[in-house]
Amino acid sequence: MGRSLSHEPRDPAFDARVRASFGRQPLMATLGATITHVAAGEVDIALPFDARFTQQHGFLHAGIVTSAVDTACGYAALTLMEPGAAVLSVEFKLNMLAPASGTHFRATGRVLRAGRTITVCAGELFAIDDQLETSVAVMQATIMTVRDRPALVD
Repeated sequence: MGRSLSHEPRDPAFDARVRASFGRQPLMATLGATITHVAAGEVDIALPFDARFTQQHGFLHAGIVTSAVDTACGYAALTLMEPGAAVLSVEFKLNMLAPASGTHFRATGRVLRAGRTITVCAGELFAIDDQLETSVAVMQATIMTVRDRPALVD
């Protein structure tokens, strides 16, 4: 989604922290999703096609598209959080650009601006078929930093 942004993580162990938290997500496990890229302010998630998660026309359901891109945005935000902080989505908008049809998918999350409490991210879902990637959805997400809530620590 455009230009590259430079971000400084506040947790030197952000990669391990993101991967461990992702591993505790039952929804992503149910979908067969895996993290394929973690960098400061960036996360990519791979999602295989599974007919159980389609709508009546055989396209990946918009709820699954939204879940994958929202998760990528949330973890992109988490890469920049201090140890002990967690993230929660507070708002997002998703635009579907094309039917989500492919052999697998790649959800991306990129931090556009990281503030003390609010982080704004851009996300995208790509459908992949025969090495060809097609953008099928874009998201703008607002992620809230949660502090001093031990039950929510990522």
